[in-house]
Amino acid sequence: MFSHHQKLIEKAKDKSPPFCAVCYPCEATSIESGLDAFKLGLLTPIFVGPTEQIQLIAQQYNLDLENHQIIEASTESEAATLSVKLIREQKAHLLMKGSLHTDVLLKAVINKESGLRTEKRITHVFLMDGPNWHTPFMITDAAINIAPDLITKMHIIQNAINLHHALGYGVPRVAILSAVEMVNPDIASTLEAAALCKMADRKQIINGILDGPLALDNAISPKAAAMKGLDTPVTGKAQILVVPNLESGNIFFKSLSFIGQADSAGIVLGARAPIILTSRASSLDSRLVSCAMAKLSHHHSLNK
Repeated sequence: MFSHHQKLIEKAKDKSPPFCAVCYPCEATSIESGLDAFKLGLLTPIFVGPTEQIQLIAQQYNLDLENHQIIEASTESEAATLSVKLIREQKAHLLMKGSLHTDVLLKAVINKESGLRTEKRITHVFLMDGPNWHTPFMITDAAINIAPDLITKMHIIQNAINLHHALGYGVPRVAILSAVEMVNPDIASTLEAAALCKMADRKQIINGILDGPLALDNAISPKAAAMKGLDTPVTGKAQILVVPNLESGNIFFKSLSFIGQADSAGIVLGARAPIILTSRASSLDSRLVSCAMAKLSHHHSLNK
């Protein structure tokens, strides 16, 4: 685990552990994530799924479930519904995806009658950390919104800004990415970037410093920004990287992970509770950092 992620876990330990509904943990990593997060003081798990199967997996992998609550749910859909109900009834304050399909969980989350929707859009943030990085980077949204429109991008940015503050990183420098740094009517993302910056000027987006459109090199490299003659509070120093769409974000995130050897963690924002959403292939460290993110986000919301 790289240094910024490790520091985040240490910071999260200082807060009281909220209850977390671990939805359909029907493989060892899901159960182990909940138990290890509990040992670190990040959360108190409530496992929601088929009791007999969960206990069998725990026994097979020598995972101790004694004194941990299991709520019976025979199917993925039932587990998602019951997990969301725990949040609505304030019996849990975080939601963690287990081994169920993401769309099953999110279907329960966005249900208009029984879900966890708020006035905010549901968005996702990856927190990336790498070898000897001077800062972690947030990438958003590379997991939920496929082709976000202008208003959705406004929510994507505001949710990420709020999380940046919740993690104790201060006022973020936000780069709205495109292929170029000039507004080009033929590239829609440049027009939206310019509009989003003006929305920030008009306080429709608050508590962050925005700039865009920016190409990735101009956003994170002071040398590249200087070569282009770009000198703003964001250029070369961005902390939040807002991608134009899910495809570009997914490629960017996986390039950092598999080519750049970076570590990732991620949560879903904009619902009544933070949602710890990692892929089935995510490492245990990735899941634990995601738990720390969710815990800090939850406590920040309590103190607003």
